[in-house]
Amino acid sequence: MLLRSLLSGDLREFVITLCLVLPAVVICLTIHECAHGLTARALGDRTAERAGRLTLDPMAHIDPFGFLCMMLLGFGWARPVPVNVSGFRIKNRKLGMALVALAGPVSNLLLALVSYIVALLLTYKVNSDIMFLETLRMFFTYIGILSVGLGVFNLIPVHPLDGSRVLNAFLPYRLQVKMERYQSVILLALIVILYFGLFDLVIAGVDNWVIELAIRVVRPLL
Repeated sequence: MLLRSLLSGDLREFVITLCLVLPAVVICLTIHECAHGLTARALGDRTAERAGRLTLDPMAHIDPFGFLCMMLLGFGWARPVPVNVSGFRIKNRKLGMALVALAGPVSNLLLALVSYIVALLLTYKVNSDIMFLETLRMFFTYIGILSVGLGVFNLIPVHPLDGSRVLNAFLPYRLQVKMERYQSVILLALIVILYFGLFDLVIAGVDNWVIELAIRVVRPLL
């Protein structure tokens, strides 16, 4: 996203995109990681709380390299939230870990839905000639796009992404060992998929689905 603006050579477009994408990335990453910590806390584990991760302060969650990837490519990661499964109140600790892992991507999809709803309302209900409101519409659109990218990317079943923890909750131990053994092969395949832009098709598909859902919500209000 930001990389596309940078490569376009249009300095004005790059600066505008930077000013909108920077806070949008911060919001997406912060909500994602906070959702992990809150879910773990709801299940009885207070590790994230003690580590100061149940906060909307972005400095507690940002990983510099993951943040840069989000800025340039539209998908990335933040600092993992510490979780101690022994603190869970439920007996099935694998399921508890899966719920904690899923909380991040789900929160991103919900954030994207809300953002697109706001953007649509600003599009159809507000005079778009007002520069501030048009900028606000663009800002919420960026939050939607980035939030979908972050949520879908983290569902990839490769360590240390959330998808690997979700998958491990349902895989037999033998398959988990095999998956760990072939992590390098899976990672190489992921790099190839990212290089050829195939993952963009997945993100675009999910993004379109969330937008369609937002349109259904907004349509009765128009």
